[in-house]
Amino acid sequence: MQKVKLGLIVGLSLALILVVIQNTTSVRARFLWFSGDAPVILLLVLTGVGGFILGLLVALLNFQNKRPDRSE
Repeated sequence: MQKVKLGLIVGLSLALILVVIQNTTSVRARFLWFSGDAPVILLLVLTGVGGFILGLLVALLNFQNKRPDRSE
């Protein structure tokens, strides 16, 4: 099962890298009241990193909720 997870992580990482490398044009990006031109590659990297960090935080919170309470 560990090899399957590792293979899935490597495959998805390679797919993300290929998408990022192929999208280097500049686009108009808007977020709330901010607006500006940014390369698609930067937006994809920021989105990927943000998703990774969000996934880590959810996993950490889930892990902390499942630990047995040792305050006896």
